[in-house]
Amino acid sequence: MFNPTTSEETGAKFYELLVKQAEQLLMDEKDAIANLANISSLLFMMMHDVNWAGFYLWKEDQLILGPFQGKPACVRIAKGKGVCGTAVSEQRSLVVEDVYQFPGHIFCDGDSRSEVVIPIMVDGRVIGVLDVDSPLLGRFNDVDREGLESIVQVLLASTDLSQW
Repeated sequence: MFNPTTSEETGAKFYELLVKQAEQLLMDEKDAIANLANISSLLFMMMHDVNWAGFYLWKEDQLILGPFQGKPACVRIAKGKGVCGTAVSEQRSLVVEDVYQFPGHIFCDGDSRSEVVIPIMVDGRVIGVLDVDSPLLGRFNDVDREGLESIVQVLLASTDLSQW
């Protein structure tokens, strides 16, 4: 049984510990849905000041809601729309200090004020995104982006994503 360890660490040290916990959590499990669900739960539980953590998966030429923690969310997001769709079209991670200032932001949860989105890439194509929201302005920075990119790498190394 996996038992997450809370820590008072912040910044890069926090993410070092979180990556180790993600590796332990996903050890010996390859199922995509199970791993996406457990990572979203781990992030939601361990990250401070987060009101949504989860995944959108690329299907039918759009992002479709996958496993997540938080309030009910938008189900479908077109490529190039909102922060998640923009991350897909640009194939890069995005840190948004104030979602109200992001052109075309999709308001799934009016409480969200900042967001970080990490594309999940396999063989040069986006198969989904990790999306984390916060009710605080400027909650996320480059340390968060790099830490969450590392979590996505753990997910890619541990998970059978061949169906995407």
